[in-house]
Amino acid sequence: MRLVVVSHKHCWHDVDSPSGYATDGGFPLQMAAISELFDSTELLVPTSIAEGAKGLTPIAGKRLSVKALGSPKGSGFRRKIDMIRWVAINGPAVWRALGRADAVHTPIPGDVGTIGMLIALVRRKRLFVRHCGNWLAPRTIAERLWKWTMESFAGGRNVMLATGGSPDPPSARNPNVGWIFSTSLSDRSFVDSKPRRLSPDGSLRLAIACRQEERKGTDVVIDALPAIARMFPNVTLDVIGDGSQLESLKERARLLGVTSRVRFHGKVAQSEVVARLGACDLFCYPTTASEGFPKVVLEAMSAGLPVITTRVSVLPMLLGSGFGVLLDEACPDELAHAVLAICGNAESYAEMSRKSISRSKEYSIERWRDTIGDMLRTSWAVERLDDGTARHLSPESV
Repeated sequence: MRLVVVSHKHCWHDVDSPSGYATDGGFPLQMAAISELFDSTELLVPTSIAEGAKGLTPIAGKRLSVKALGSPKGSGFRRKIDMIRWVAINGPAVWRALGRADAVHTPIPGDVGTIGMLIALVRRKRLFVRHCGNWLAPRTIAERLWKWTMESFAGGRNVMLATGGSPDPPSARNPNVGWIFSTSLSDRSFVDSKPRRLSPDGSLRLAIACRQEERKGTDVVIDALPAIARMFPNVTLDVIGDGSQLESLKERARLLGVTSRVRFHGKVAQSEVVARLGACDLFCYPTTASEGFPKVVLEAMSAGLPVITTRVSVLPMLLGSGFGVLLDEACPDELAHAVLAICGNAESYAEMSRKSISRSKEYSIERWRDTIGDMLRTSWAVERLDDGTARHLSPESV
């Protein structure tokens, strides 16, 4: 079965990559995993030359290829307007590619993925949509439209999955919408994972890894450092990731007099994130942003780090009991108290570290792939044809 993936994820030319392209985040790892479910996989993504791009991972997989699309220009409202031009230029190529496909996958939110989803629905293709935003709390008109579309068309040949998790199903309107977690951890990630112990010299190394944007919580962690330093004089903070707020965060650290305690690493390759986290003791993520399934929390847990985070999206379910602390409010004082609660007892810290590793093993990329594969086989085992008859597909067809 031939799969075509249509995504807004920007990719860059990379002569050393098997596909000729590379990109950042967990996208390359997830596409490699999905490609193992199909005979061939073609990615339709916006591309450009990698001039100064950092932290990229090669795109590779089982008979996986990349078809370059043009890149929509601008951001925000300007990008929305430019999508008219983009569709006129790139729409025919997407239409033809989907015509050749046996199945289509479109990660959303995202404008390019939305175009692919609509074309797949029009062409009545087997469709697999993965909603990667915060399904439970749509805030914009676009987010509500994405959710409405998935709820309206889920079922039969249309497999609609919301990234996240809850004891309740994603949709009261349509029980065919299902939950799926998100991850970039392979089984190999856990080979060297061992429970951590606090340093006997009293040093403490905190970490946060994310896009450095508003409401992600890096400012809260920096603001908490003076209070934490009174309890742990040798505390430091590793800030991993770049974003529009990076420079203002550096200035914030300077004004608070904690510049010597904070290391700003900027953007690093996905393969390096867990390694950098593994050099730390505690992961702090006091986010108030709209989260789907933040993979970085799993990555921290896989490295044996207890986690301090907020009651946002799937995080309460993911942490459960004994894996860290859930803040009632994302504020410096609460964060400082949580650090003391976790690191004030060496034995309880070690037990929390052990539980974190054990919990994260439940969310490997291999399990993610197999879970999706089972869903697709179940949904596509019987396909209703246009003439009203049914065609039975073997489990090996996908």
